Amino acid sequence: MSEILEIGMVVLFGLSWPMNVIKSYKVRTAKGKSLMFLLFIFVGYIFGISAKLIAPSFKWYVLFFYVLNFIMVGIDLLLYIRNKKLDKKREMTGDAEK
Repeated sequence: MSEILEIGMVVLFGLSWPMNVIKSYKVRTAKGKSLMFLLFIFVGYIFGISAKLIAPSFKWYVLFFYVLNFIMVGIDLLLYIRNKKLDKKREMTGDAEK
C-alpha cells in the first residue's frame, strides 16, 4: 500500500514537469526561473532513485516514476541553459522582443 501512495505522490508531483518543460520551450527565456531550485530538485531525484535502488524491497514500478520525473527535470535544466544563452544573445544585440 505504501508503494501505491508513493506512486500517487510522485505522479501528481510529476504532472507539473511536462507543463513546465513545454512552457520553458515556448517562452524562450530563463527569466523567472531559478537554477538553484531546478538543481535541488534534480539532485533530490538522484537521492530518491538511489534510495529505491538500495532498498531491500526494490520495486521497479515505483522507480519508473522517479526516473521519469528526473528526466523531465533534466530536460527543463537543459532548456534553462538554452534560454539563458538566448537571453544573453538578446541583451548583446539589444533585441528585447525575441
